[in-house]
Parts: sequence; C-alpha cells; structure tokens
Amino acid sequence: MRKINKILIANRGEIATRVIKTCEQMGIQSVAIYADNDSQLEYVKKASESYSLGSGALRDTYLNVDKIINIVK
Repeated sequence: MRKINKILIANRGEIATRVIKTCEQMGIQSVAIYADNDSQLEYVKKASESYSLGSGALRDTYLNVDKIINIVK
C-alpha cells in the first residue's frame, strides 16, 4: 500500500487552512497555490510549500488548469 507524502490543496482561505492542519497531524506535506493578491493569507504561510499562480482574473489564476498542472509537475 502506498502512503500519501504530499498533497496539493487547490482551495484557499479557511478550507485550505483546515486541510493543512489535518495534513500536519497526519505527517503529510501540504502544497498551497495562491493568486498574488492572496499571498498574505494564513493558508499560504502555513503550507509546507506555496506557489504563486500570478495575478489577474480567476480564469488566469485559480481556474487556470494548465498553470496548476505545471506546478504539480
């Protein structure tokens, strides 16, 4: 059986913060993605790793599947 070592959290705000807390309790590294205007939010700081999606509209950041897949790779 394979163990999950790292998880990308494709959410933000309070939900992401709760997922990160659970990851910490389970010994799983967390990866947060964020738009530049969200860079100071708690979940970005608490994640094991954080990656910027840049700035712009939702379609250019959180809804840009190609950017998110590139971060995963």
